[in-house]
Amino acid sequence: MALVIADRVRETSTTTGTGTLTLDGAVSGYRTFSSGIGNSNTCYYTITLGADYEIGLGTVSAGQLARTTILKSSNSNNAVNFGAGTKDVFATYPGDKAVVTDNTHTFTAAQTFRASNAIRSEAASTQDAVVIAGRAGGTSSYAVTITPATLSANRTLTLPNASGTIVTSISDGGSNIFLANTFGGF
Repeated sequence: MALVIADRVRETSTTTGTGTLTLDGAVSGYRTFSSGIGNSNTCYYTITLGADYEIGLGTVSAGQLARTTILKSSNSNNAVNFGAGTKDVFATYPGDKAVVTDNTHTFTAAQTFRASNAIRSEAASTQDAVVIAGRAGGTSSYAVTITPATLSANRTLTLPNASGTIVTSISDGGSNIFLANTFGGF
């Protein structure tokens, strides 16, 4: 089971209540969750019906979306008890989870950077590790593994600007050293 971010995934549902949604098929011009995300994978989703909305992390299965973790909603950030009507259900990328760069390719985030707001995090022996993947300068791909995952203060990490460069550590200019790997071509 992997977290998948995909474009143009949108379906409708007439399911009521707070449980797993039965999906009714792709909206014209869009893909189903099963084809765009893949069965048994997870994704960020939004469900809307009038003024009611829910944003969360869901698990896809054949024709269904389990509402695994609620991130935000019109019901005080709890699962919305949707009533009758056709709901719009689509894959999204919540702003609170976004890791972005500015025009100088410096990472910025609205929150303290820790494993929970990373694109992917995984256990690294007894500590968490953060894996960041993206593009530098619009052409070079990179992935960086940073440990420890929880930083005690704001840090600026400068990534190499050459694709294919292998880096074994990055310093933040202080006493902290972060393990890192960068590579091109993904």
